[in-house]
Amino acid sequence: MVDIFTAPVRYSDALEQPAPDEAETVADLEASFDTILTTTSQDYGKAVRAVHAKAHGILKAELSVHPNLPPELAQGLFAAPARYPVWMRFSTNPGDILDDSIGLPRGLAWKVMEVDGERLPDASGRTQDFVMVNGPAFAAPTPKKFAGNLKLLSRTTDKAEWAKKALSVVLRGAEAVLEAAGTESALLKNMGGAKNVHPLGETYFSAVPFRHGDYVAKYQLVPVSPDLTALTDTVIDTAGRSDAIRQDVQASMAGIDGVWEVRVQLLRDPEAQPIEDASVVWPEEISPFVTVATLRAMPQDSWAADTVAAVDEDLRFSVWTGLAAHRPLGGVNRVRRPVYEHSADYRRRFNGCPMREPV
Repeated sequence: MVDIFTAPVRYSDALEQPAPDEAETVADLEASFDTILTTTSQDYGKAVRAVHAKAHGILKAELSVHPNLPPELAQGLFAAPARYPVWMRFSTNPGDILDDSIGLPRGLAWKVMEVDGERLPDASGRTQDFVMVNGPAFAAPTPKKFAGNLKLLSRTTDKAEWAKKALSVVLRGAEAVLEAAGTESALLKNMGGAKNVHPLGETYFSAVPFRHGDYVAKYQLVPVSPDLTALTDTVIDTAGRSDAIRQDVQASMAGIDGVWEVRVQLLRDPEAQPIEDASVVWPEEISPFVTVATLRAMPQDSWAADTVAAVDEDLRFSVWTGLAAHRPLGGVNRVRRPVYEHSADYRRRFNGCPMREPV
């Protein structure tokens, strides 16, 4: 078969172009995180994550890296056929724990264990984290815009939940109008205008770029087993159920075989696929997503008390936890490193419990 696509771009440090004011932006982000963390820890009597605080399901899974991958795909974690144990955590994005009737984007963080290789700076353990959302691009193009959006969201923390519910209904209507016109608003979705879709049926994206060994890529996780695809676009009925999403995930996982494909989209055109603008969707007609591995979760209790304690309470997920071969790239990823560590340090101090990578 003839390859009709341009050869992938090789990784080099020159692909990144840090802004001169990123240190100032980090300070702004940390201030917004402190607003969220201080408010929620006082409300709950414990510190929770500053983003993606509410989990809806914790799954034990297995990652199988496929054999005979082309050299440009057989990189880093995916360099050779192998099987790895994985923890998966489904969530929604706010830093406060809200009633599920408020429509919010879905998040999925998954931690691959028993991974060997050169580590990123300060990345302890033998794990590789992937942090994903159910949208193909980040909600902000630059670190400064990210800081502005987070400041806006931090001001809504701990506001009257009844008002958030009412606002969510209005925003979902506005978002539906935009989608009918062939467009959408990431800000509306993040403020409560997203559809309340079932997390197990969603496709998830890294949204921002990463080093992929000798190359650069974005990542995607796609449900492929019939049990999962049957849930795609299913809207959860949240009436009278503040934890409806968690309950429906638990009911679903009790009897289904969950299989996802891990896919890689290589950087082939730096202009059409920018590194520093995280809001741009990389065109698949230039570089399609290609499957490199399978992730499988057998039937299980997705909210078992011991699992929740071990994963939801004691672990952290960060794009900066992993192999040097999968170094996060671009401004949004650069500011995530100190800011997310700042959040994790707050949780450690407030809860008096160190967070370690699983052995």
